[in-house]
Amino acid sequence: MADLQPISAALEALLADVSPVMSEEVALEAAAGRVLADAVIAQLDVPPFDNSAMDGYALRAADAGQWLPVSQRIAAGTQAQALAPGNCARIFTGGEIPLGADCVVMQERVEIDGERALMPADIPAGDNVRRQGRDVKSGSVLLKAGERLEAAALGHLAGQGITQVSVRLRPRVALLSTGDEIIDPGTPLKPGQLYNSNRPMLKRLLENFGAEVISTVSVPDSYERTVALLTAAASEADLVVTTGGVSVGEEDHVKAALEAIGQLDMWKLAIRPGKPLALGRLPRGDGRQARFVGLPGNPVSGFVGAWLFLRPLVGAMLDCPALNALPTITARATFATSTGPREHYMRVTLQFTSSGVTATAFDDQNSGVLSSCINADAFAVIPPNSEVVEGDEISCLWLAG
Repeated sequence: MADLQPISAALEALLADVSPVMSEEVALEAAAGRVLADAVIAQLDVPPFDNSAMDGYALRAADAGQWLPVSQRIAAGTQAQALAPGNCARIFTGGEIPLGADCVVMQERVEIDGERALMPADIPAGDNVRRQGRDVKSGSVLLKAGERLEAAALGHLAGQGITQVSVRLRPRVALLSTGDEIIDPGTPLKPGQLYNSNRPMLKRLLENFGAEVISTVSVPDSYERTVALLTAAASEADLVVTTGGVSVGEEDHVKAALEAIGQLDMWKLAIRPGKPLALGRLPRGDGRQARFVGLPGNPVSGFVGAWLFLRPLVGAMLDCPALNALPTITARATFATSTGPREHYMRVTLQFTSSGVTATAFDDQNSGVLSSCINADAFAVIPPNSEVVEGDEISCLWLAG
């Protein structure tokens, strides 16, 4: 297997010369999951004024330990009046700290007698006060370009009063399934046929990674049709993904078609599962190229290949650093295994205990056993020509979207 290429070389070829897709303006309420195209600079302090962290009484710390008249009531959303020395103000969570006050005492610690309040003596200045700009300073970078707009980031933008945001277009993906034996669910199976499990699986993964699947096509076992359908797919997509047809069988036409109309950058990787994986480019007809990833037909190989190659490729197209690589975690193996000349990506579950993290492998790691992927938390990466015994520390790639 001297001709097998390492994963690092494949990733280098995959990501070489990737240009980010263009951007568009969208409403904030439609921006969930999208990737920022430009940095956002804060225009407001957050919070915009000193405010109370709880329901209680605002006062000068110097006036603590005394009976003080309650001179005003400050609810959230109302403007506070300046506080005279020797007075306190009834204040509620989020209420503006009045000029002249420098602390808030919680209401449970205060004794009330009509319009007077007895303050405890041990109140430091600044207590229970949320200072203006504590979270965000006006003029600072609110969010960097390349940030995925998930829940907290959306809240951050809304806190600035932002209603429109510039985001990367979703990379357009054409998903092609090859093989006469692969049919869609809903059609009765004939002898020798299989339902297409790769298509819905990969469509969901690609969408989770931030792409848009614009077409799904079934490709028959025909060289001419493979060439025609790849050409058509490349004309409308930023990325063409195929399943099956990249091995060396007489009915495997994808590699030959790619070499005829485009460019093959990498083929046959030192990886298990997923050795017959092809990487390349296809002409789009507009002077640009569509990226090409040919995944093996076995569903586990497609699942592994999607996480290892499609995720960082889509991330590069989105210019999103968070998608560059899966997070790595070290765990102790609860299993034993050995590898040959290919790097093995085993499906494992992770258990977090007081003594550390353990990784438990699914019993059947065959590339056709998709059930091993359903509850997998990570891929345990077992180097080539190595042996793992129970208790060994291993490196795992955490399957985080």
